[in-house]
Amino acid sequence: MSASPDPNLARQVRMAQLIDRLAPDEGYTLCTLPGLRFMRANRSVARTPVLYEPSIVVVCSGRKRGYMGGRVYHYNAQQFLVLSVPLPFEGETDASEAEPMLAMSIPIDLQVAAEIAMELDNAGVRIAEAPLGIMSSPLDERFGNTLLRLLEALLSPVEARLLGPGILREILYCVMTGSQGGALRAALAHRSQFGKISKALLRIHRDYAGPIDVATLAQEAGMSLAAFHAGFKAVTLTSPIQYLKTTRLHKARLLMAQSGLNAATASSRVGYESSSQFSREFKRYFGRTPLEEARQMRGLLTQAPGAAESPFVSAQ
Repeated sequence: MSASPDPNLARQVRMAQLIDRLAPDEGYTLCTLPGLRFMRANRSVARTPVLYEPSIVVVCSGRKRGYMGGRVYHYNAQQFLVLSVPLPFEGETDASEAEPMLAMSIPIDLQVAAEIAMELDNAGVRIAEAPLGIMSSPLDERFGNTLLRLLEALLSPVEARLLGPGILREILYCVMTGSQGGALRAALAHRSQFGKISKALLRIHRDYAGPIDVATLAQEAGMSLAAFHAGFKAVTLTSPIQYLKTTRLHKARLLMAQSGLNAATASSRVGYESSSQFSREFKRYFGRTPLEEARQMRGLLTQAPGAAESPFVSAQ
């Protein structure tokens, strides 16, 4: 008697086939749903600095690993990654022509997440897990089926427009009622320490090009300077100043790749006063000169007509 086909494997294969159709070109492909993007790599990508927005990252083929604070986060066909706050870390990709890395990154709409969190609170749904900025979790059947419905809908512009937002809300609900829900709900609860740091991170991403000092961030969070430093490092594993510097470098890289700006102009746009200091810090961080990195990055960016850019940086 032959064994029954594995429905999880069949779903995984179908999801990979759909992303293969939706993202035929290597690099990033944005679709008409705001912020949702596909990632494709036909070759392995060595460990490199990345900055992810608050998002859900699902890999349907190939494997990815994230490195942060001495920990390794695996995301592949069996596990997906959730970031409740924008975080810089290092990413690595396993892929080949025969088995490309096919993935999608779903942005977390904080307004929709807040609405879901309020409904869950009103319904008395409590989640005890400690909040984390980044975590990988098993991809269960319910969540996988919801993701598959989203990919099927994206094949049709009409279905994507009419059904996509509702399916994205359902995906967010699945995450917020799963093991990652505590982190997302804590990030939205501005009275909690995690929520206060989350708000400060969003402030940095909004105003990174202007003068930002740690004392002001601490004051806005309603925390002492010492408590803010400790809380910030607990969430991001880095200091506020280093986080701001990293954010500026990633933003400059994207400006050079997308808008064709030179290093001097990009460095000024993101808040650097010295272009030579920017170039030194850029090469130290990315391992390439601004010109070399922008050329490399430009080859990875593909955008669908009418697609909206994210206010964050998302990279392989």
